Order: sequence, then structure tokens, then C-alpha cells
Amino acid sequence: MGRADPEEGQLPAPVKPPDGGWGWIVLFGCFVITGFSYAFPKAVSVYFKELMKDFHVGYSDTAWISSIMLAMLYGTGPVCSIMVNQFGCRPVMLIGGLLASAGMILASFTTNIIELYLTAGVLTGLGMALNFQPSLIMLGTYFDKRRPLANGLAAAGSPVFLSSLSPLGQVLLEKFGWRGGFLIMGGLLLNCCTCGAVMRPLDAGMKRKMEKVQDKYEAKEMLPMGGKSEEGISTTDGNKKAKKAKKKPKKGKKLLDFSIFSNRGFIIYTISKFILVLGLFVPPILLVNYAKDTGVPDTEAAFLLSIIGFIDIFARPACGMVAGLKWVRPHVSYLFSFAMLFNGLTDICSARASNYTGLVIFCVFFGISYGMVGALQFEVLMAIVGSQKFSSAIGLVLLIEAFAVLIGPPSAGRLVDALKNYEVIFYLAGSEVVLSALFLAMATYCCLNRGKKTPPPEKSPPVGGGSDTEEAESDVQEAEEHSSDNHQPAHGTDNAVVVASEEANHVEDEQSGEGGRCPDGDGEVLARAGCNAEQTVERDSF
Repeated sequence: MGRADPEEGQLPAPVKPPDGGWGWIVLFGCFVITGFSYAFPKAVSVYFKELMKDFHVGYSDTAWISSIMLAMLYGTGPVCSIMVNQFGCRPVMLIGGLLASAGMILASFTTNIIELYLTAGVLTGLGMALNFQPSLIMLGTYFDKRRPLANGLAAAGSPVFLSSLSPLGQVLLEKFGWRGGFLIMGGLLLNCCTCGAVMRPLDAGMKRKMEKVQDKYEAKEMLPMGGKSEEGISTTDGNKKAKKAKKKPKKGKKLLDFSIFSNRGFIIYTISKFILVLGLFVPPILLVNYAKDTGVPDTEAAFLLSIIGFIDIFARPACGMVAGLKWVRPHVSYLFSFAMLFNGLTDICSARASNYTGLVIFCVFFGISYGMVGALQFEVLMAIVGSQKFSSAIGLVLLIEAFAVLIGPPSAGRLVDALKNYEVIFYLAGSEVVLSALFLAMATYCCLNRGKKTPPPEKSPPVGGGSDTEEAESDVQEAEEHSSDNHQPAHGTDNAVVVASEEANHVEDEQSGEGGRCPDGDGEVLARAGCNAEQTVERDSF
């Protein structure tokens, strides 16, 4: 997927997605990659207190490690797209797994916070970015009819890994310290290489091999054995190459396809996604501190995030199943708008929650809506741009989201420090999410659905166009069988050819004789059909 054809200089023809088979292995790999990519930056926060003691820095200094990881995950999107289009998904993922693992292993030997930024932040973040984007591209390659369900199941990796990596990090910290924990975490990230290895590309290579074998077999059957047979095979190959040269002129490789900006649906999606990210991540980041300020104990406040993660695990696959229904899938962008609207209204309605029960209710509804958004975001993008341009589209979208990630949560934190009021932040974040939902729904309805024109009815093919060829081939096969039944091995091939030519001429006469005259058309078409004046006179005499 994404690799250019070395002979033609352009992308190979798309192959029909199998919607199963090896695709389930690819789905599992995507599940693991998504879990590491989204959960790892949050799970690293378990080590922050020990890092603060060893390096004598503040919490904001250590928090930059997670921020750099996320910035690399989002900001390097175009770089990942270029590498995927140039080298393919599997090599990029293998390199990414090695970089992610090497970053955490080197981080275990660092002596200051700057070295941690470069190793655990930049190197590991880049490695996870090189895994995350190609895994989604491969998922869209292997699934079509079941793609919404596949996206939902893959997205469930984020809450599953978050609920498992954080306790694991705490255990590693207590037994081996933060250096030993980083070293073991680096070993775990080598599983990304395993996931990359199973991303077998779907291309037309096998299809071309089968066609070549079939052509040789047909040439051997139709021609006598010996030098003539090989002559016919070489002639067939030469004709195919000549046709390819005419039909497919060489083109330069597109490392990053900017033509997707001419797609109005992509522009609408990108704008709405930018507005969404400004407020989507703010509530879960501030939730624990908000609960503590309302008088909730520390352990119960931390449990609120576990509630969101548990609900999120089931919400994503369930939403993927709903999105895959026949009457829902054509309108999946409206379902995505509803999910965002649901999430934004949850933030607004829960802004005044003042007790633990109210916060638990907020976490339940936020987990459902957050899971719906996570399951649908990439499915909608695939539906808009298609699998062929998805590698470029997701890279550009993630780059734009990176700016929103760097603007939204930090700005919310500064407003909390200035206003000392979480209620305003929840109102603001919810309003941004609601605005993105309304913009996506209204723009999709006004700019896309109303702009669609009914396609003109397709012209019916001419009588016998395409089917006569199949009939002629079947006649040839019947002639061969007939000749073999007569037990004439010495002249079987010659008889088959003679009878086949008579049958083919008979089909051509019927094809050209309909209506008692030749159809109007180009001279080449008339010549192929065997329609000329002499044959018409002969038919009239009969």
C-alpha cells in the first residue's frame, strides 16, 4: 500500500479489500499500535515524581515529556505520509518500532531533563508516529464493508492500554526504579516491530503473476508445441507491454498529495476537527484537579478517569458496529456530528457538578461520547478521501491538529490559574465541541449534499458488445472438446483451429448482420466486426 510501481512510476491499481482473513491480524496489530500511541504518553506520567526528585525540576518541566511525545505524534504527520508513499507501510513501521524502543532505552541512561526530552520525548514520539499512521492506512486497505467496525475495535486499544500500562508502570517503578522501568518499557515497545511485520501489503503483484501464467497457458493450448509456442508467448508478452506503454504513461511519484485540498469534504472535516481538538481533551485533563477542589478524596478523584476508560472500551466497538449498518453508513458524518454534539453538551451540563455523584454521572456520559468520537474520527476521513489518498490526508490532518493540541489544553490551564474557576473552562470547552459539531453537520448538508447532481443515465452497451467475445471463446473450447472426442490426436490441433475459425466467423456474421446493414462507426470497429459490403451482398443473396 502506498508503494509506487517501479515499472510504471505510479501507484498500482487498487485491490479489493478482503474484509477479513489476514485483515483480522492487521486489525490486532492496529489495536496494539493505537494503544501504545495514545496511552504511552499518559502512562509515562507515573514516573514524574521520581524524575522531579532525581533531576531537581518542577512538575511542569517533567510534563513536557508527554507534551513532546504528543507533539511528535501529531506534528510529524506529513513526514509519515511522505515516507509511507515512498517506501510503503511495513518498512516505515519497522523503523518506527526500533526508534520508539531505542528512545526509551536511551532515556534510562540520561543524566538531565534535556536528554530526556530528546530521547523519551523526540525519539520515542517520532517512533510511535511512524507506527500509528501506517497502521491506520493498512486497516483501511484491508477493510471496506466492515471498516467502521474495524476502526471501532482498533480505537478501543487506547483505553485498554491506558488501563493496563499505568498500573504496570507503577509496579515497575516500585521494583526497579524509573530507570529500570524505562528500560522494560523500551522492550515492550519492540512489539511495535512485530505489529509492523504483519502489515502485509495488498498490491496487484499476485494478480499480475496470475495473468501472466494464464496468458502462457492459453498460448500453449492454442499453438502447436515447439518453437511456434514460445514465439506466441513472446508475442503475447510484447503486445501486453506495448498496451501498457500506451495506456500508462510514466508519471512522477507524489510524496504528498495536496490535491485533497480541492475536496470540499476534506476542508470541512479539517476545520471542524481543529475546533473539536481545542476543547475535546480539556475536561479529562482538568477533571482530577476539579474533583479535588470540590472536596473529593485523592483516590476517588483518580478513580474518575478509570470510569471514563472503562466506558470508553465498550463505547468504541459498539459505535463502530452502529456506523457499519447499511442505513447509517451513508450518513456517517452526521453520526460523527451527533457524537461531538453529545460530548459538548455533556461538558456544558456537567459544569456545575458539585458532588462526587454528579462527577460520576459526567464520567459515564463523557466516556460514551468520547468513545463515539474516537471510533468515528478516522472512519469519516476514510469515507471522504478514500483509501488511495488517506495516507496524505491523515498526515495533513494530524499536522493541523497538532496546533490545536498546543493551543487548547495549555490555554485552559492558564485560564484556571487566572480565574480560579473550573466552571468557565467546562463551558468554554463544551461550546467549542458543540460549535465543531454544528459546523460539520451544516456544512456537510449545505455544501456537499445540495451540491450533488444526479449522474446522467449510463448508455446501454451496443448489442453483442463484449458478450460475443466470450461466446467466441466458449465456441473455441467446445471445438477443442469436439476434436478430442473424435480421437484424432495427429490432427486434433488443426481441426480445433479450423472449427474455431468457422465458429468465430459465424459469430461475427451474426454480430454484423443484425438489422440487415452495418452499424455506423469507425473503420476499425467495422473491420473488427467483419462488416463490409461483400458480406452484406452475400447475406442478401441468401
